[in-house]
Amino acid sequence: MTMTLKKLNPFLVFTFSHSFLNPPLEDQIIIPILCTLKILYHSTANHKMSITHQDYSANSTVARSNCLITSLSRQGRILEARKLFDEMPDRDVVTWTTVITGYIKCGLIEEARKLFYRADAIKNVVTWTAMVSGYVRSNRIKEAERVFNEMPVKNVVSWNTMIDAYVRNEKVDKAVELFEKMTERNVVSWNTVIAALGQHGRMEEARRLFDRMPQRDVITWTAMIVGLARNGRIDEAREVFERMPDRNVVSWNAMITGYARNMMLNEAFELFERMTERDLPSWNTMITGFIQNGELGRALELFNKMPCKNVISWTTMITGYVKGGQSEEALQIFRKMLAADGMRPNVGTFVSALGACSDLAGLSEGQQVHQIIGKTVYQDNAFVVSALINMYSKCGELGIARKMFGDGLICQRDLVSWNGMIAAYAHHGCGREAISLFNEMQSLGLKPNDVTYVGLLFACSHSGLVNEGLKCFDELVRDSSIQLREDHYACLVDLCCRAGRVKEAFDFIGRLGIKPSESVWGALLAGCHVHGDVNIGKVAAKELLDAWPENAGTYLLLSNIYASAGRWREATKVRLKMKGKGLKKQPGCSWVEVANKVHVCVVRDKSHCQSKHIFSVLCDLHAHMKKTVYVPNHDNVMDTNMARHN
Repeated sequence: MTMTLKKLNPFLVFTFSHSFLNPPLEDQIIIPILCTLKILYHSTANHKMSITHQDYSANSTVARSNCLITSLSRQGRILEARKLFDEMPDRDVVTWTTVITGYIKCGLIEEARKLFYRADAIKNVVTWTAMVSGYVRSNRIKEAERVFNEMPVKNVVSWNTMIDAYVRNEKVDKAVELFEKMTERNVVSWNTVIAALGQHGRMEEARRLFDRMPQRDVITWTAMIVGLARNGRIDEAREVFERMPDRNVVSWNAMITGYARNMMLNEAFELFERMTERDLPSWNTMITGFIQNGELGRALELFNKMPCKNVISWTTMITGYVKGGQSEEALQIFRKMLAADGMRPNVGTFVSALGACSDLAGLSEGQQVHQIIGKTVYQDNAFVVSALINMYSKCGELGIARKMFGDGLICQRDLVSWNGMIAAYAHHGCGREAISLFNEMQSLGLKPNDVTYVGLLFACSHSGLVNEGLKCFDELVRDSSIQLREDHYACLVDLCCRAGRVKEAFDFIGRLGIKPSESVWGALLAGCHVHGDVNIGKVAAKELLDAWPENAGTYLLLSNIYASAGRWREATKVRLKMKGKGLKKQPGCSWVEVANKVHVCVVRDKSHCQSKHIFSVLCDLHAHMKKTVYVPNHDNVMDTNMARHN
């Protein structure tokens, strides 16, 4: 008999198992715009390195050979191109540049380097720039910088290539410094730096450069719109948009995205309706904007009106429903996508669909998705494997999850996979196993990130490993490369509260130095409820109600704390206040799958055909728990009590 159980916690719901699987929807909105801009940058002013179609070799025989080498290189037949190169009695700069560039395009940077530095090599500014570009492609910025500095002559493309390399590697100051040194600039030079400054929130500098530009194109204007909107300056972005002499569909999409990011959906939709020409990103941008702002109904309405849909459209809707807590609807859309002609899921689709199965504890649905994945090229993708591990874990199949993790080669496991397995152990309260896996990961030289520590702290708190959890948190604090976030604090508070150290958790919150989140105060309030700490519970409840007054769970927990202490009058007052505000807590719901049938159980619901037997077993379990929870903590006491009841 296979049994899976899921119960929702009103306060301490951590998302560590999903945080490494899905990018935020706000990134899903802006990334297509930035990618489009990047494509436009690289197609403007010969910014992208390419082998020229015309061969200016003086020798006609050399010219014919160069033409053939170019053709072979473009087809990826670099070995044949090199053989022809070696057999040529005479070579010119075009010959050398063509073969070097061919090696670079095939990812053979070392072969390109050997040829480039040969004593008889003939090079010009194009050859040097190709070598810089090759190192940039291989993410070897130090080498690219060294070659750039060695260049005897540089042209505007050389400078732009190096500036773009700095931007790609988040070295904006170096990019600006190099830009200021340029004796000659083209529009691509300006656009690259302005877009980079906008992406990093340095809009005053971007605006000054924009105003200094001798000539602007549509990309310049769009980059300013994206930067201003991304940094919350939506009115300025609209002013720039209205001043644009010419607009294209990317400009409109950028402005719509800006409004959506700043929760101005009516303005975004008004622009969308005004568009004379829409492309697929226009529709996807507007749909994502609705989803980001919780307007799933409007998103679905627009989705159904789309003249044609792509995989991004379908995946956006699936992801939106999963994030909105409507996982059943997400799976329905996934099924419709599979039935659509020519539509094939991608990594994001599978990850979101598996996330929906995880939320529903739907093992059979998850297995069906797994079977579909097995027929695609994504079955070994790290994100998909991690989503599968998460799904099997949430569905109670920890053994399958561990086997999937163990079946992969160690060299193929990235941080996402390790985090997924640690999260799986945490979900099942297997703290020792999570710690062991964490130590194994570190021994292999893999550095943990913030998600790793959330999973580890969660595992410790749900296994009663207080000292181990505190030690883990100390390690996290000492690691200056990891940014502490609210989930870490909430896990630590939960860890202390579960161990009865409520006062210690309260003191820790007081030392945070930042405003605690709802999850932090919620964890403390839940701990006060369990351990009957009325005084601290009142403080936690006050903080929660001041910041989040519409949370019914806070009122109920505070009322229960008063009731447990016998303070019935205060408990009644809290309940009446909650009723006066018209707040209702959604009943707790659990479901159990037995013999391929799902049994749904709602709090105080007696409609189930076996409710009498269920409540009888629950009463026995409750009585057993009360007897075992207060006995002295000797190793053999639990076993003795268990034997007594068997």
